[in-house]
Amino acid sequence: MVRSNYTFEKRQKELAKKKKKEEKRLKKQAATAGNDQSDQSQSDNDTPNIDGYV
Repeated sequence: MVRSNYTFEKRQKELAKKKKKEEKRLKKQAATAGNDQSDQSQSDNDTPNIDGYV
């Protein structure tokens, strides 16, 4: 009789989910960082008001 390799398969599935979740998190972080940089460069180009506020 063949033994089930359930725990190995389960562990592999969990690792795959974890890897996918991490990649998704990094992708979101990179997208957010890209948006922040474009916002920063845009605000650097603004001239300050008389009060000194941008």
